[in-house]
Amino acid sequence: MKQTPRELGYRFPAEFEKHESTWLSWPHKEASWPGKIETIYPAYSFFVKLLAQSEKVNINVVDDAMKAFAQAQLDKVGTDLTRVTFHFNPTNDAWCRDHGPAFLIHDQEKKKAIVDWDYNAWGGKYPPHDLDDIIPTRIGKTLSLPVFNPGIIMEGGSVDFNGKGTILTTTSCLLNKNRNPTLTREQIEKYLLDYYGQEQVLWLGDGIVGDDTDGHIDDITRFIGTHTVVTVVESSKSDENYALLQENLKLLRSMRLPDGKPLEIIELPMPDPVVYEDQRLPASYGNFYICNRYVIVPTFRCKNDHVALEILQRHMPGREVVGIDSTDIIWGLGSFHCLSQQEPAV
Repeated sequence: MKQTPRELGYRFPAEFEKHESTWLSWPHKEASWPGKIETIYPAYSFFVKLLAQSEKVNINVVDDAMKAFAQAQLDKVGTDLTRVTFHFNPTNDAWCRDHGPAFLIHDQEKKKAIVDWDYNAWGGKYPPHDLDDIIPTRIGKTLSLPVFNPGIIMEGGSVDFNGKGTILTTTSCLLNKNRNPTLTREQIEKYLLDYYGQEQVLWLGDGIVGDDTDGHIDDITRFIGTHTVVTVVESSKSDENYALLQENLKLLRSMRLPDGKPLEIIELPMPDPVVYEDQRLPASYGNFYICNRYVIVPTFRCKNDHVALEILQRHMPGREVVGIDSTDIIWGLGSFHCLSQQEPAV
């Protein structure tokens, strides 16, 4: 029987550990931003510009035409294109957090590997997803890295890590019958621990309203240190997110890490509701991305934007916190964290 990554000494690092690069899949699926995909490119390109100032950037594109289009968009905002590498890996969609490679590191042997989880577009909601499903293995071949295939459905946005053995996730997503209906909670936990190389799984409940992923953790609660999480809370008791976020806050307060210590919990406000074509969108400041130099935060043209940025800057002093308007991007039901996947340095 083949050894698991955990048995071989691999682990999935925290996002706040040092990166070698960030991986992206260039947005091209008009159905993900119906009627307004062209409006997302300025903000998306500025995101890439900041990443390129921080670390190398790898972007999956379908063909030469898409590469040329992407280069033109990035050039408009002054991106250093010498820091950007394009890879001809055709994708169905742009959500690289969920279909991209889960990079593992081996601390002692200074080497990397990739986990290629199965991918079904959040419970089969958005077919086809055949191209996205094989992206990690394609990248593994490009980088000449070993690739592990657990054989179950898993998305990168459904898990968050503290770098010291702990995974945060939600029952609403990972226990949803549209993912792995034949597996129990205990079996899913074992896959997480074995293939991410971790010690414990901490479970929150529901995700925010409007989240079509069935409750990804990266919209609600994120590790910013080995013992510290930021978690979004809704101040208005009449808002439909209020009760579920209070329940998650209560669960976080009861949790203990493997060393027995409780979590340090930083509360982050929610933005005003973002509604487009009568649809409540999953706008959250929790969907930030941590790269080497910056914390890149989605903003939504409301009063809490600067409050959220100030809180994150106060608690993450080693990086510059930068807000980018995500009002158009969130029409795709995700933001900067959903669009990116980090490749750790070894």
